[in-house]
Amino acid sequence: MAQQSNMNKAVEEALEGLQKNGGPFGCVIVKNGKVVGKGHNMVTSTNDPTAHAEVLAIRDACKKLNTFILTDCDLYTTCEPCPMCFGAIYWSRVKTVYYGAERSDAAEVGFDDSIIYEEIKQGVHDNRLIPFKQVARVTALKVFETWSSDQDKIMY
Repeated sequence: MAQQSNMNKAVEEALEGLQKNGGPFGCVIVKNGKVVGKGHNMVTSTNDPTAHAEVLAIRDACKKLNTFILTDCDLYTTCEPCPMCFGAIYWSRVKTVYYGAERSDAAEVGFDDSIIYEEIKQGVHDNRLIPFKQVARVTALKVFETWSSDQDKIMY
């Protein structure tokens, strides 16, 4: 019953986003039965390709809970997450993801992420659609050296 109720809240979020010229996606994050984060797709309304429902809900929950780790939270999203949101979900460490529609359902209405899944499978030196070119590795590694020697760093 709670799962259906929480998914209904995610759907309400998606419908709110549609009214604001966003895409058809919504998400809520729940901790101990209470919504602590919510978001709807705002890519077109904010001209931000990262403004997906799940990312915005994660940001909202983290801000409200004053943490970057959501291990005690469940995420409800109206659709199976795209690759970007998938990564954000894993970085946030939510406990469980509940999703409504499948990625194939999203593809049928114009949100086809299959090209990204295929690109991820390729190695960085393979023939990707967007070339990845390594530059100044030694210079960039200095940042990691600084990080490694910092005694006050916060691991994540």
